[in-house]
Amino acid sequence: MITINLTKAKAITHDARRAARAAEFAPLDIKATIPSEAAAAEAARAAIRTKYADMQTAVDAAADVAALKTIITALEAA
Repeated sequence: MITINLTKAKAITHDARRAARAAEFAPLDIKATIPSEAAAAEAARAAIRTKYADMQTAVDAAADVAALKTIITALEAA
């Protein structure tokens, strides 16, 4: 029988979440430096922060690997 370490699985999921978040931030980091686009870019960045903060909470609260797989699947679909 294969046993999955939930703590390590959560760490892997957090790494995937961080990578996805960084990819979404990348184009906005440039726009944030353009005065005419800075406000819109910051609003978009705030939405991304909220999205991934909610996901972080879900990862931390995951009781099993199935819940983590659901989160990873959502990351891959985005």
